[in-house]
Amino acid sequence: MKSIKLPLFCGSIYFLLIAIAHAIGLKIPGLFIYFNVPSYAYQNKIISLLAFGWAAFFFTASITLSRPLIKSILIIGLAALAMLTCININTDFAALSEKINPNLFHIETGILLLYWIWLFWCYNKIKQRKDLQQAKPADANAR
Repeated sequence: MKSIKLPLFCGSIYFLLIAIAHAIGLKIPGLFIYFNVPSYAYQNKIISLLAFGWAAFFFTASITLSRPLIKSILIIGLAALAMLTCININTDFAALSEKINPNLFHIETGILLLYWIWLFWCYNKIKQRKDLQQAKPADANAR
C-alpha cells in the first residue's frame, strides 16, 4: 500500500510548494510552469489558492486511500496535462518576449507527465487490493 501513499504525498508537497511560490511571487521553474512569462499578482494569488486545494486533495487521498478521490486526481491530472500541452503548442510566446523559450515549458510538462505515469502505475498496481477505500453506496434502509 505504501506504493500509492508516496506519490500522493509527494503530490501534496509539490502543490503546497506551488501555492507558496505563487503566494509570494517567487518564480521558480517547476513551481511556476510559465516562470519567465509576465503575470499579475492577482493571477498568482488565484493559482496559489487552487494549488493549495490540489495539495489538500492529494494529502487527503494519501491518508484515506479513497479510490474515488484517487481516480478523480488521475482524471483531473490528465486534463491538466492536456491543457498545459495545448497552451504550450498554441501560445505565441515570442509575441510576449523574444527571451521566452517554450521548449522549457514542454520539459516541465513532460516531467509532470512522468509524475502522472508514476501515480497511475502505482494506482493500477494496487487497485485490485482491498487497501483502497471503496465508495460506500447509500443505505437504502436508512430512510
